[in-house]
Amino acid sequence: MSTGPRRRRLTGTVRVALPPAEAFRLFTPYGERDWAEGWEPRFPEQVTDDTAPGTVFQTLAHGVTTTWVVLHREPGRSVSYARVREGVHAGTVGVALAPSESGGSDVTVTYDLTPLTAEAEAELAAFAAGYPAFMRSWEDAIADHLG
Repeated sequence: MSTGPRRRRLTGTVRVALPPAEAFRLFTPYGERDWAEGWEPRFPEQVTDDTAPGTVFQTLAHGVTTTWVVLHREPGRSVSYARVREGVHAGTVGVALAPSESGGSDVTVTYDLTPLTAEAEAELAAFAAGYPAFMRSWEDAIADHLG
């Protein structure tokens, strides 16, 4: 019996030198443009609130389009997205912000992804192996942005 592609749930924490109410914007489709190199969300229709549940947008990375849908948001506290990279993987990304003792935020980022093919499982395994470094790169990029 084949076990099939293996789902991965990856969680990491990013420390941000802003309180949650201010840090929240950095994890929204528009706000992430400020610190994430190459992040350029495209919306199929004009939006005034990029975190409104049901909002759809797409990103392009490494020649592959990912489609995102905002599932839930609680401004200053959390936001979650569904994401599908056609033919590769599908799942969710959740961001939860909590005040830190330093007056900033501890931001927990959870990717819960399932590969859509056996071939995509190796790509997802590599992403999982590099997840701690991926989260550190976010923390560094945000810190550089905040200067």
